Amino acid sequence: MHELSITRNVVAIVCERAAGQRVTRVRLAIGKLSAVMPEAIRFCFGICAEGTPLAAATLQIDEIPGRGRCTACQGEVELKELVGRCPDCGAAGLTLIAGQEMLIREFEFAEKETEPCA
Repeated sequence: MHELSITRNVVAIVCERAAGQRVTRVRLAIGKLSAVMPEAIRFCFGICAEGTPLAAATLQIDEIPGRGRCTACQGEVELKELVGRCPDCGAAGLTLIAGQEMLIREFEFAEKETEPCA
């Protein structure tokens, strides 16, 4: 299950950027053609985040649909898998334009508690 190592890397990257601040939310983008299972990432996230500034963070995953461009008619089509034909013209040449990404979109910090002014 490569999702465990992916999740460990996500947590490590966010922890490095957070520089010790508590993180409350992490938002990822995972392409549907990326071979990464969002449910496995969700399962691993709590385990990997234990004992880190992400321990209480929620995880949001945006699933990005597969998109391709036909090399013959230049039409843009949704892809359910990496191979296929253009539904508009029937050509076999499709160039992948979205759906394989795996990105850390953003993360949020907890609000800092402030000392009262004297």
